[in-house]
Amino acid sequence: MSDKTMTADEAVSRLSSGMTLGIGGWGSRRKPMALVRALLRSRITDLTVVSYGGPDVGMLAAAGRIRKLVTAFVTLDSIPLEPHYRAARERGAFELTEIDEAMFMWGLHAAANRLPFLPVRAGIGSDVMRVNPGLRTVTSPYEDGETDGETFVAMPALRLDAALVHVNRADRLGNGQYLGPDPYFDDLFCEAADAAYVSSERIVDTAELTKAAPPQTLLVKRHTVTGVVEAPNGAHFTSCAPDYGRDEAFQKTYATTPWPQFAARFLAGGEQAYQSAVREGT
Repeated sequence: MSDKTMTADEAVSRLSSGMTLGIGGWGSRRKPMALVRALLRSRITDLTVVSYGGPDVGMLAAAGRIRKLVTAFVTLDSIPLEPHYRAARERGAFELTEIDEAMFMWGLHAAANRLPFLPVRAGIGSDVMRVNPGLRTVTSPYEDGETDGETFVAMPALRLDAALVHVNRADRLGNGQYLGPDPYFDDLFCEAADAAYVSSERIVDTAELTKAAPPQTLLVKRHTVTGVVEAPNGAHFTSCAPDYGRDEAFQKTYATTPWPQFAARFLAGGEQAYQSAVREGT
């Protein structure tokens, strides 16, 4: 067992242009924004991004870093449609594969289990099949009286070169813990990826992880993790319950500020500069 701690910039230095990158969290909730900001400070581009999208997708799209997006939605939750994503999409800035939420999940499951696809009912009878003509279907080979002859979508695996996720607590070995009401699918992102980088509000000793919370909260297992980054307030401005809620005032500033001005004001410096700008107010 080894110490996997590194900085956000060190984690991003292991990424490269052209990668397929999975980003955990959900909408504007527990997104690994410190890692996304480090990615924006790099020159990495031409990415295929796989995400239940929020401001991670909006920022990378506005900055012109995305070649292809695979998603079920892109939202800021309290603002239904992510505005910077919408603007980039309206410009035709990247290719889009939009699928059902359950199809997305089963694509991660397939990749995590190193399967080429998994059958799923979601998508059958919907326009998902029309707008994604590359999707295929399979028929159940079993005579069980229920699925005999039933047609399923053959959801292809969403294999990832790398994954970025954020958790409440982690240890130096790569065990990651969530303390909020929803695990989202961060464990699947890590398992579906060749390399996974986990940012955490706090890095603690392994024994501390189960002192105040049950073992079931240890969502991310160390064998799936390549690097661990201590990043207090690292999900800002998204929520990271119970540590903090979404910063609605800052999110509104983000949503209503033209991207060049927002990037110049909040992303031009390093992470300390960003956090200082946040403390100074919007």
